[in-house]
Amino acid sequence: MSTTGATADPLAALGSLPGVAESVESVRKAVDRVYGHRIMRRRSNEITSEAALRGARGSAALSGADWALEEVRRRTDFSGDDEAQTVGAALRLTAEAGQLLSIWRQSPLRVLARLHLVAAADQGDTVGRPRQDGEPVDEPLVELPLPDATEVAGRLEGLSQLIIAGGSAPALVTAAVVHGELLALRPFGTRNGLVARAAERIVLVGSGLDPKSVCPAEVGHAELGRAAYLAALEGYASGTPQGMAAWIAHCGRAIELGARESTAVCEALQRGAA
Repeated sequence: MSTTGATADPLAALGSLPGVAESVESVRKAVDRVYGHRIMRRRSNEITSEAALRGARGSAALSGADWALEEVRRRTDFSGDDEAQTVGAALRLTAEAGQLLSIWRQSPLRVLARLHLVAAADQGDTVGRPRQDGEPVDEPLVELPLPDATEVAGRLEGLSQLIIAGGSAPALVTAAVVHGELLALRPFGTRNGLVARAAERIVLVGSGLDPKSVCPAEVGHAELGRAAYLAALEGYASGTPQGMAAWIAHCGRAIELGARESTAVCEALQRGAA
């Protein structure tokens, strides 16, 4: 995403793209339905915990480890093959994201470094810092052209400045841009998708849209499918208004599906309590 030009708040400007305002409103209604459920008044911690588990499962699925929810729930050892390590990384990131909210608005690059360290702590001395020229990137499911290290550094700094400055952009727009920018840049040698989706979660929670983290967008992204996810990402990477709007709408739909998932969990708990 370009952060240059005459627009003082380029994130807010994205909110005026065709269809984005409708997506923002639709997301707000979906989130409000979850928060208005009677179970949320008494058992919100349970909903948050279940949303974290389901969100981690969804994020791992998008990174190639599509495990059944019950398998994720029952496993305690994630040190085996690459799929197990991916699921373990997704779970660790989901737990860590909630601890980084207070730092995000002051130092987003520090948070991204911490997220990568949590996700890929066992993968050598490149962990926790943006890649340098010549260093490989292991993100086989994303086939977009790979920006060089100089472009990565510049765009990360631009994104950081936008987040620190704040602004009037809706949470959906900011979350979608953070998510899309990190996937387009792939600033780390590994686990960029997991980090990008964890950062999206941080924005949604920290913005106040989903303060209890009960609307896991990762669930929705996984439900919409990897092909649709990558197609929407290509739209973001194109930088065109149509492509950007399509990516934001895709992220909005993912949040709505995550909200629907947690509403179903509320309904199940309510039936169990009846």
